[in-house]
Amino acid sequence: MSEALNTNKKKKSNSISDPRYSCAVGASNTVVGIKGAVPIANCSPGCQLKQTAFLTFENGFQGSIFAGAGNMPSANSTENDIVFGGIKTLDQLIKSTLKVFDGDLYVVLTGCVGGLIGDDVPSLVNEYRDLGYPIVAVDTAGFKGNNLFGHEEVVNAIVDQFVGDYKGERKKGLVNLWFEVPYYNQNWRGDYQELARILRGAGFEVNVLFGPENNGVKDWLRIPEAQFNLVVSPWVGVRNAEHLEKKYGQPFLHIPEIPIGAEATAAFIRKVVDFAGIDKEQSEKFIEQENGIYYYYLEHFSEFFAEYWYGMPSEFAITADSAYTLAYTKFLADQIGLIPRKAIITDDPPQKFRKGIEDAFHNISEGVDVEVEFEEDGYLIEKAIKEVDFSSGKPLILASSWEINLANDKGALFFEITPPSSETLIINRSFVGYKGALNLLEKIYSASVGGK
Repeated sequence: MSEALNTNKKKKSNSISDPRYSCAVGASNTVVGIKGAVPIANCSPGCQLKQTAFLTFENGFQGSIFAGAGNMPSANSTENDIVFGGIKTLDQLIKSTLKVFDGDLYVVLTGCVGGLIGDDVPSLVNEYRDLGYPIVAVDTAGFKGNNLFGHEEVVNAIVDQFVGDYKGERKKGLVNLWFEVPYYNQNWRGDYQELARILRGAGFEVNVLFGPENNGVKDWLRIPEAQFNLVVSPWVGVRNAEHLEKKYGQPFLHIPEIPIGAEATAAFIRKVVDFAGIDKEQSEKFIEQENGIYYYYLEHFSEFFAEYWYGMPSEFAITADSAYTLAYTKFLADQIGLIPRKAIITDDPPQKFRKGIEDAFHNISEGVDVEVEFEEDGYLIEKAIKEVDFSSGKPLILASSWEINLANDKGALFFEITPPSSETLIINRSFVGYKGALNLLEKIYSASVGGK
């Protein structure tokens, strides 16, 4: 029976070309996303260089601050550490980091070298914690998973080793927002701001754990005080919310679809308000106000949409992480009327979430059904899109920089939405919620008339 079952499974390649994620130690950027937090990379010299190049530089040129990117403390483990152990090197690095960086939280992320040779990093970190330093150890060896897995590991480690136990009351209307992985999606900073703005407009007090509106570790210490945790993602962050539920008895609401546009955002707000049980008067007033503004602009856009019919896309192919492949596909198909011809998810979601993700694509819009594919290998992704026979007009391809040449060969409009993204510089941009949807339309249809 097992042999018969195996014949029905798609054989996974032993190698991946042109990846769209980094390894688990890339979760150092999760730490950088917290104001005042200092990552300490316990790994070989090339590891953090590659994470910086892929996630912060060749990904919208987002830039980094404080202890991020080239400023990040690193053990730069060598062959000597592999043979004799790297604890002494790490011990010296921690001492030096504490002198150089005045941080509010230090997180030691151990990569493949320490993971393979079995260095007892937690014991060393415990010694510093006993001395009163706010320091955390987390195993982020690259062979254990990608940077999304590492992100969840870092969050749970901070909760357990820094936030600690809590026996106090929870504050009604206060919500912990678990949303995008810092530095993974190019728009993460602007997206956090827009989603937080929407939740505040609906009547919530929002505890933002990453990005420009994060107030540092004091927001992390408030996590147990929140009425509930809100996870806005098909799968990333669910494991953290489950851990918080077990640790603090704190409920969570999981909304798999990131809202884009008035219809999806209003439904999102009502779902959160219903779950929280707060008064609906403010949220409904906010929805009415935001809808009015959104459709005001959309009405003006509709003249262009009706008159400038030539050169505009009617079909699209998309490949990105599960969160944005779903969000963009739903918005473009349901709200704009474009036809999805191929949807490929690249972030290797755990098996237990895949059925739910597939079901979401089967209900993308009335009369629109998409067979989503899960693929990590860039060669196979490009091959799948290349084989799409777009029926008419200029197609739209939403993908990574790896697909630029493919889009040119197809004569397609091309739009980077996933790492690597080397053709766009991003300072503050969002494509979610009310404002983000209008920005997304501007981006796509500017390309339709020859703009960038």
